[in-house]
Parts: sequence; structure tokens; C-alpha cells
Amino acid sequence: MSEASAPHAVDRRDLTAAQRNAVAELLRVSPVADELGRRFARAGHELHLVGGSVRDALLGRLGEDLDFCTDAHPDQTLQIIKGWAEAVWETGREFGTIGAQHGGLRLEITTFRAESYDQVSRNPVVVYGTNLTEDLKRRDFTINAMAVSLPDHRFTDPHGGLDDLAAKVIRTPASPQESFRDDPLRMLRAARFAAQLRFTVHPDVRAAMTAMAADLDRITAERIRDEFTKLLCGADPITGLRLLVDTGLAERFLPELTGLKLEIDEHAQHKDVYEHTLTVVSNAVGFEEEGCDFILRMAALMHDVGKPATKSVGSDGRVSFHHHEVVGARLTKARMKALRYPKDVTGKVTALVALHLRFYGYGRGEWTDSAVRRYVTDAGDLLPRLHKLTRSDCTTRNRRKAAQLAADYDALEERIALIAAEEDLARVRPDLDGNAIMELLGVPPGPVVGRAWKYLKDLRLERGPLDRDAAEAELLRWARDEGIVD
Repeated sequence: MSEASAPHAVDRRDLTAAQRNAVAELLRVSPVADELGRRFARAGHELHLVGGSVRDALLGRLGEDLDFCTDAHPDQTLQIIKGWAEAVWETGREFGTIGAQHGGLRLEITTFRAESYDQVSRNPVVVYGTNLTEDLKRRDFTINAMAVSLPDHRFTDPHGGLDDLAAKVIRTPASPQESFRDDPLRMLRAARFAAQLRFTVHPDVRAAMTAMAADLDRITAERIRDEFTKLLCGADPITGLRLLVDTGLAERFLPELTGLKLEIDEHAQHKDVYEHTLTVVSNAVGFEEEGCDFILRMAALMHDVGKPATKSVGSDGRVSFHHHEVVGARLTKARMKALRYPKDVTGKVTALVALHLRFYGYGRGEWTDSAVRRYVTDAGDLLPRLHKLTRSDCTTRNRRKAAQLAADYDALEERIALIAAEEDLARVRPDLDGNAIMELLGVPPGPVVGRAWKYLKDLRLERGPLDRDAAEAELLRWARDEGIVD
């Protein structure tokens, strides 16, 4: 970065050691970025590395995706990169964005913008801006409102983003009220960045989030879903989740989370279900082996949402939440459907919520081998996540009880391994297939075959593998009881 004479430019001599390291990050991509900058300059246009790319470079974590802004309009950008870009995509063209790939980097080049909401519609109205200063002012947060001009590497920071980055604070370039009126999703993005970067939201921003939470209703479910997913997958999701609840944002799209604050956990009188849930999410993060497991985190977040609707107080004053896992699974499915999550993701999260209590009672010695088989079969490919969720759900401060629960689950996993060594638990099937059933019973394809298949599978889960003669004898006995054969 070279010294610049423009107002608000930051002299390289003022950079901290960490920020000087960011220069190296930028130089790593500069062969591509500078070459692109020269192409725009020759065409009479500006080009600036901007937003998250500059922020991440300053944090020493610049990736392979680079964001640029320019005074060139999309058609002009396409002409400038024609023959240079290895691939081009125009999916963001209506928002002024052209995507390109070159030298192993993914580039997004966006025309200066001055977009805003009309405060009625649920999508931004895109209006092209005319200069960098205007473009930076309309960005969400000061840490995303810095730019590096190309190819001369002039650094521009009109809103003190560098200071806020050093202070680890999230602040808006314009007033928070103006910023959130333009795009209410920025309130959710503030919580997301707090979770991702472990930053603190400025008190003025937090106050505006609280006062304007209802404005989030103007945003489409898909945009909310995407921001929330990033928040939950952040390095510190608990901070983000607390912000959502404390500011009232959660009430707008995830009211089940806020509702948990009202319920007391019968297993841990020292904390309410809300605090217990946040602890379970934190525990689940600790069980991840590689990157964010959204399905596990979401299941941890939603596992007790059925408690408010199932709360009852016994004559002895004890609180219980019978069948809250069933109610919770139903609520989880409905909420994720409303947020437009894919069916397969929703199905997996819902199944984990429904199964999360199944383990309790194992320590009393009541589980037969058939119960273990059903546990594994019902979990299917979710079994590794179910192991983690169940262990995460142990938040008691009673060390003896916590140690006993951990030992019980260790024993269950060992028992699963022993049975699996003898049987393929992941692929439990009846001992007779459909063709054998039809041949033995003398029936055509149809409902009878399905019922017989289910009976044999249940028998397989109950008693383990049967040899051919035993399986046929059991099938014939069932068929006679059902009146299918004489």
C-alpha cells in the first residue's frame, strides 16, 4: 500500500505489525488484482478491492474470493474482462455484479451502488452510484467500508474502519437507524459478524437493533435463513444467539428460542432451558471434528423447543416436560420449513430432535440387544451426530451425575460396537427379501408383501439374524395368524 494524498487515506507507517502482515496478504493476490486494475484503468474506469476482502486481509485471513467495486457498469465490466477471465457468470447482474474466475481466484466486480429499500418491498432497489466515497457510505459496517485502489494500492478508510477493526467493534458508516432502514437484514448481519469475528456490537447499533427489530419482517425468509446459518456456524455462535434474543430479533423469525427463557429445566435447577440450550450448542461445537456441522448445531439449538408447550407441574412441585421431543420435532420442522431450509436438512435436524431423549434410561439396565438395534436403525446415518448431541445435552453441574451419564453412554457405544461386529447394524434388513416372501406365501406384489417385510424386519431387530429355515417358519406362522395362508 502506498501513501495517498486523498483525505482519510491511511499511511503505511501507521499500520500495526498485524496490519503490515495484511499487506503481504494483498500482495499475494496482487498479480491478478493489479492486472485486473490495469485493464480497468486502460478502459478509463476505477477498480477497488473492497468490503470483506479488505477486512479479511487486515485480519490475515484473505481467502480465494475477492470483492471489487468499480464505476464501470455491468456491460462495460463484461467487455473489460472478455478474453481475460477464465470463466464468467452473470447471476448477480441485476444487482450490478459480474462474477469471474482467473488464476485460481473467484472475483465479484460490482458497480458502485447507492441501493436502498422503499420500506415496503422485501428486496433492495438498486441504484448505481458514481464514486467510491458514496459506495463505501452505503455499506453495512465500517469494517466493511474500506477499500484498496488498484493497481496503485491506495488505502481508503472514510469511516474509521481500521480503528474499529483494531477495537473489535461493529459500527455502521451512517447512523444505525439510516443503515437499518436501507436494509433491515443488516441487524441480523451485525449479530452474525459478532459470532463470526468475536466482535462487540457498538451500543448505538445494539439500541437501533432493538428499536427496529420489527423491520426485519420486510426481509425474505431466504435472506434471513442464509444470515442465520452463517451466524450459527460462526466461531462464537452463543454471542450471536444472545444478541438475537436480547434485541428482539429472534422473536421475528425464531420465536421458539426466545420462548425457552421462560422455562426451568427440571434436570438443572440452576439454569433455565434457554441457558441450558446455549450450553448444549457450545458443547456441540466442541464435538465437531472438521468445520461447522450445521445440522448438529441446529439440532442442539432446537432440541428442547417443545418444552414450553409440554410443561406441567406435579403435586410434588416437580416440573416435567413429557414428550417434549415429539412436540419439539414438529415445531422444528415447521420453523425450518418457514425459513425455506432444504427438505433433507430439515429432515435430519428434525430426526435428531425427535431422538435426542432416546438414550436416557439406558443406565438402568433396561435395554435389550433389540433396543440397541432399534436405536442404531432409527438413527441411521445420523448415529454419529446423535452420539454428539446426546453427550452435548449433559450440562449438569453435579459431577457424579455427569460422570455416570458419560460412563453410561460410553457403555452404550461399546455395546453398539460389539453388536455391530456380529451384525451389519447400518443395513438391517429382513432375513427374507420380497421375492422370497412372495414365493413362500404364493402372493403377488402388493400390500401383503410390504406387511410381511415389516414384520420380518421387526423380528430381525428383536431377535437378531435368523437362519433361512427359522425365518420361513416365522413368516408362515405370521401369515396363518393374519389369515393369509391356511
